[in-house]
Amino acid sequence: MFIGIDDTDSPAGMCTTYLGAVLGERLREGGMEVVEMRLVRLNPNAPYKTRGNATVCIEARGDPERAFGIAAAAIDEFADLSCENTNPGLVVVEERPDPAFYWKAVRHFCSIEEACDLLEESAALYRGWKNGRGLIGATAGVASELPDRTWELLAYRRPECWGTRRAVERSSVFAAEAATYPHTWDSVDRQNGVVVCVPHTPDPVLYGIRGESAAWVQEAGSMIRAEEPERLTVWITNQGTDAHLIDGEIGTLLEGRSYRVRGRVAERASTGEGGHVRALLEDGDKHLACMAFEPTKGFREVVRGLVPGDTVLACGSCRHGALNLEKIRIDTLSEDTIYRPPLCPTCGSRMTSAGREKGYKCRKCGARAQEPETSLRPRSVQKGWFEVPPVARRHLSRPQVREGLDQRDTPLPLDPIETSIKER
Repeated sequence: MFIGIDDTDSPAGMCTTYLGAVLGERLREGGMEVVEMRLVRLNPNAPYKTRGNATVCIEARGDPERAFGIAAAAIDEFADLSCENTNPGLVVVEERPDPAFYWKAVRHFCSIEEACDLLEESAALYRGWKNGRGLIGATAGVASELPDRTWELLAYRRPECWGTRRAVERSSVFAAEAATYPHTWDSVDRQNGVVVCVPHTPDPVLYGIRGESAAWVQEAGSMIRAEEPERLTVWITNQGTDAHLIDGEIGTLLEGRSYRVRGRVAERASTGEGGHVRALLEDGDKHLACMAFEPTKGFREVVRGLVPGDTVLACGSCRHGALNLEKIRIDTLSEDTIYRPPLCPTCGSRMTSAGREKGYKCRKCGARAQEPETSLRPRSVQKGWFEVPPVARRHLSRPQVREGLDQRDTPLPLDPIETSIKER
């Protein structure tokens, strides 16, 4: 059977993955076999999401009705039902529903009615709390298919520590990534000197390590010195896979979707208030603004380095009519030509403009010229992929370190981690 849970957390605390980790343990204590723990990220632009918009799916063997009861009791116990926007959903189904629902939930938007219709067709056990919006994510979780997958080790805090400052030794996190990279990634942002894998929110997560296998994330986690966690769980995920991206064309993009878009740079990028950088792409007579916001740090220099005529593949989310960039591929580079008034052939002074379409005039001797002086400036960028730094990367965005890395050919340093400290 497949057990899906969603929308149990709130900005004030709790975490759906923590509830899932507890549920996995309680299913085992109830004599059931847990086959797989799956963490599924959905559309990052969903309006009602909290943080990363994650749902969980547990594959298990046992009595579905008993599992449903155990799961419902866990939601009643742990979900932050006092929050207006926390509306849990629970699904238990013996066969995975049509994966088209998952793909729609990760790339577009689904309704509660669509989820319920699919659950009825699938003869599922299900329940929604309050307005039942969590049924969308719970259904997407049990319907999910992961043609590309990654792993994440999540360490959870002891309840008495929730809401307090996390005790994680910074240097050990940098050492863990250095020892396991490129098989793990985004634990730190080395360029900006930031620890990324330790959240600052009041939820139960202590830290999370992402990588290409359960064994690699365990290896990195074993090197981190931190407060004693209550439990550890390794999740199979769709994180770092670009599952949210769809091919789009300038002029046809829909709000709240994430795209790969090809275009030609129409003008040099500009920097606005707050350090946000705006570039303009064109495709024929259609235009698209592309934004690199201040948190993307050095990635903005790549965008600033584009010149008219460059062709690119831009990836990001359509928000308010613009594409918020996650990464960009520069396919062709144009010459960066600089135009300036010419030197006077008579006296050697720099000429000035004589007016629109009137050429240039020397203010000293009155000599005239029609053509500007041109020179080529060396390009500050080159062809290839460029991505935002780990500190600004979305959960679903595939990091470049994964390109060419096949988990099936990756040597495993250890056996996969157990799902709790007690079991280990």
